Amino acid sequence: MGTIRKRFFGDKAFYLMVLGIAVPIMIHNGFTNFVNLLDNIMVGRLGTEPMSGVAISNNIIFVYNLCIFGGLSGAGIFTAQYYGKSDYDGVRNTMRFKLLLGLGLTILATVIFSFFGESLVRMFLNEGSSEGDLEATLVYAKAYMRLMLFGFPGFFLTQVYSTTLRECGETVVPMKAGIVAVLVNLAFNYLLIYGKFGLPALGVEGAALATVLSRYVEASIVMVRLHRHSSDFPFGKGLYRSFRIPASLSRVITKKGLPLLVNEALWSAGMSMLIQSYSMRGLNAVAGVNIAETMNNLFKVIFLAFGNSVGIIIGKLLGAGEMEEARETDRKMIVFSMMVSAASGLVMLCIAPFFPRLYNTTDAAKAIATSLMIAQGLCLPIEAFKNATYFTLRSGGRTFITFLFDGFFVWAVSLPIAFVLSRFTSASVLWIFISVQLCGLLKCVCGIILVKKGVWLRNIVTE
Repeated sequence: MGTIRKRFFGDKAFYLMVLGIAVPIMIHNGFTNFVNLLDNIMVGRLGTEPMSGVAISNNIIFVYNLCIFGGLSGAGIFTAQYYGKSDYDGVRNTMRFKLLLGLGLTILATVIFSFFGESLVRMFLNEGSSEGDLEATLVYAKAYMRLMLFGFPGFFLTQVYSTTLRECGETVVPMKAGIVAVLVNLAFNYLLIYGKFGLPALGVEGAALATVLSRYVEASIVMVRLHRHSSDFPFGKGLYRSFRIPASLSRVITKKGLPLLVNEALWSAGMSMLIQSYSMRGLNAVAGVNIAETMNNLFKVIFLAFGNSVGIIIGKLLGAGEMEEARETDRKMIVFSMMVSAASGLVMLCIAPFFPRLYNTTDAAKAIATSLMIAQGLCLPIEAFKNATYFTLRSGGRTFITFLFDGFFVWAVSLPIAFVLSRFTSASVLWIFISVQLCGLLKCVCGIILVKKGVWLRNIVTE
């Protein structure tokens, strides 16, 4: 028993160290998702069509968000390891790489959504039930997406600065910026959606404007903080003096980062296509999935924060050459993440019967949401394990393996199952979701094998 405890559980100092990294990320993302939940309820009070239109647009924009995340993650692996060896020139160059890549992805996404946005939205509008106005939903979705495009530059700048700060161990500043931003978002949602204090009632367009404003508030805070405190963040000095990056570094970041970018693009697009498969059951399914996912996102912040912590802590240990300590720390962090996620899953089960009642939608949509929330709560520990193993593999630069582990798996396994069940059977949304989740157990088996073999134990900066 003592051997098991020593192998899988840490001491008080270990948990304080992990929580010191994870909790600020958790608070930031948790607060953000809580306000998103309140925003979702506000829009949900307008009716099924406005709520579904916003949900569809956000589902499409999610692909851009994850492409930014994946694109920056490749450079982020090097940022963590450069910072671990106090190489601030290296950190500065990885940050420049992030800025150029983020700008390119933002321009590309803006062009695509501007010209093909309506076609993308129509993919999610299906006559799966007699309830709901599909054309009205289309109008709401287009109006929301059109305004959200203006927030893309603020979003990518926030991600460049916040991820760099986190990779260097500074998680409090991004947390504070995120809290201020979501408070701005919440306040202006209330003012602009319903038209309070003499302002016009803009509905879904008001929700979009509030989000765009919050993007730039958050970006301003992290940028000012980094550049005004050069003693704390020396890599910020001369950041914009030149965008010349050593060719050898650009090549190796691209080599390691391209699989991550492709992975996040495929994974996020795959998640959108999964929801498109659910939408084959009609607007009630779209509304129900949106309600359930809004609550699920709030609970997912726990294991996502632990995953980010794995990347930060293990990346530093690998950069410092502490391979055996990295192995032991990683194993204990994975177990800790699963235990905390299991506890949060129980809370989600208790909330599931009551949360959908807050929405002004059909009883059928509420029933779908409740059943999905119960299934999602039961799956949280499994999701925690998959997420922690993903970040473990990524911390050692095994980006092609993470591509196979994540994005490729969605398109090769999860999507075909959802596609067949949604088109050629009468299976409900719940059973399609459960079938997809059961396939994810295969990823758990692969994760156990890869992590145990130690294929991720590499110092990529030295190499």
